Amino acid sequence: MSEKENNWSRRRFLKATGTAGLGALMTPTSRLATAAETQATVPTRPFGKTGVDVSILSLGGMFNIASNQLMMKQALRWGVTYWDTADCYQRGSEKGIGKYFKKYPADRSKVFLVSKSDARDPDGMTDLLDRSLKRMNTDYIDLYFVHSIYGIDELDQSTRTWAEKAKAAGKIRFFGFSTHRNMEQCMREGAKLGWIDGIMMTYNFRLMHTGAMKRAVDACVKAGIGLTAMKTQGGGSVRTDTDTELNLAGRFMQKGFTDAQAKLMAVWRNPNIASICSQMPNMSILMANTAAAMDRTKLSSTGRKLLQQYARETHSDYCTGCTEICESAIKEKVPIGDVMRYLMYCRSYGDRHYASAEFKKIPQKIRDGLTGVDYSSAEKKCPQKMAIAKLMQEAADELS
Repeated sequence: MSEKENNWSRRRFLKATGTAGLGALMTPTSRLATAAETQATVPTRPFGKTGVDVSILSLGGMFNIASNQLMMKQALRWGVTYWDTADCYQRGSEKGIGKYFKKYPADRSKVFLVSKSDARDPDGMTDLLDRSLKRMNTDYIDLYFVHSIYGIDELDQSTRTWAEKAKAAGKIRFFGFSTHRNMEQCMREGAKLGWIDGIMMTYNFRLMHTGAMKRAVDACVKAGIGLTAMKTQGGGSVRTDTDTELNLAGRFMQKGFTDAQAKLMAVWRNPNIASICSQMPNMSILMANTAAAMDRTKLSSTGRKLLQQYARETHSDYCTGCTEICESAIKEKVPIGDVMRYLMYCRSYGDRHYASAEFKKIPQKIRDGLTGVDYSSAEKKCPQKMAIAKLMQEAADELS
């Protein structure tokens, strides 16, 4: 990039955020007009072989979107046209989208709408799909996922038949699955099926460089599957207790963006990732993420190396979701991966209420026995070398 191009890009970035550095996350909503005045919008990328282009930033709906109607309108103005939700999001996400489409029916055709089903059987999926359509005041959903699968065996021929019928009826356009655990295996196996249109998976600066994830992405690309990255912050904001973390935050501040924005930029460097699904519960975060998406400045090689170094130094703090390793290493049936995810919601997202509610969905007998399990064999096999026993105790204390 030439100096002239870099200066132009920086000016547009600062104009879009209305500030620089960490202030991008703290800008008052009264200053959002600055961003709205720019004619730039979030870029788009092809979504696999579907023939549809989607915005590279997706509005994640795992929050009370019903009270954020203005933010939804602003997201659309800035080109954030990929909206994600699920039937199981308990804070009115689907109803909030339905409220929006009722008020602005012409905007439905501008949105690439995604929802998900917790059910696995055809009858259950039909019931949930029909409920989602009613909630969101729409006749169709662009992309419908089977939500949070552990393994590809959760999809079978009946799933394929159901998806084909739902497409033929015009209720959905595309079909796929989301996965938080054993992502790489699910992706590779999903690529072999021949009838998966899209996959949403945990993908971030910690995971994107591993051989397993690279192979999984390559398999999906060859199969023409559209990929959406989630959990892209890789465990939350940079702490300040190591030199790498301080250098990381300081360097990005000097460049005019935050470490959170840099982590998004790292994922966008892979052109095979069609979109990033980000939970943006307020205007400030929407503005910061949108500004990062619209900025033409590329993350420098030094910045990428710092992120990789940070990932190496803090690997024991982050669960990569390879639960087939840890959960099979102990005799007791304990959902270690789920507990780690809920702890992440609490600590990284700052959402203790949601994390606690999800944690309490685990059967009480299992919750009561969490701290009495011998996790030593699981800890020995954990690629991240996580202190599983300690974290399970902390989860029981914080989320009960």
